[in-house]
Amino acid sequence: MNFLAHIYLSGEDDFVKIGNFMADSIRGSKYLDYPSAIQKGILLHRHIDSFTDTHPIYRKSKHRLHEKYGHYSGVIMDIAYDHFLAKNWSKYSSEKLDNYAADFYQLMQENYELLTDSAKGMLPYMIGRNWLVSYATLSGLEMILFQMDYKTKHRVHMQEAIVEIQDFYFEFESEFFQFFEELIRSCQQKIIELNEA
Repeated sequence: MNFLAHIYLSGEDDFVKIGNFMADSIRGSKYLDYPSAIQKGILLHRHIDSFTDTHPIYRKSKHRLHEKYGHYSGVIMDIAYDHFLAKNWSKYSSEKLDNYAADFYQLMQENYELLTDSAKGMLPYMIGRNWLVSYATLSGLEMILFQMDYKTKHRVHMQEAIVEIQDFYFEFESEFFQFFEELIRSCQQKIIELNEA
């Protein structure tokens, strides 16, 4: 799962969202350097990644891309699943995606000093291109894939995967729906466990 799903699955706690958003650049026990709610966000992010990477539905989706994109098939699939979340946002939230994204960007700016250097470096691009809303369209998805490809020095031309995403669009979307319902339930349980710890 990519940024939108990670933020959405954090629930209502702003600091859990912050921790979840920047968790990729926090290694090992370094999460203990942060306040409690941010720690929970980091641990939730790790739970989401582990659940996703080992789930048979996600692996089935990713497998369609593996021959051409290898290791990066997972990166592409994470972004594609965020596309299906954004496209079907009203199924999961009563708040408009535009408003949800704007509130998140404001939260990041108000708590800028808490962010990792990596998150600080990415934030202007995320806000400038409005990634969270851009996920909802195929053209926005292609733009984000291109930016990710640039970040990885054009190793596999990730933006070309828009062809496979369109070819297997129904299958990918159907698999996303099944997978995401299970992931939501798993995250709700994980948040309860983190709050009780």
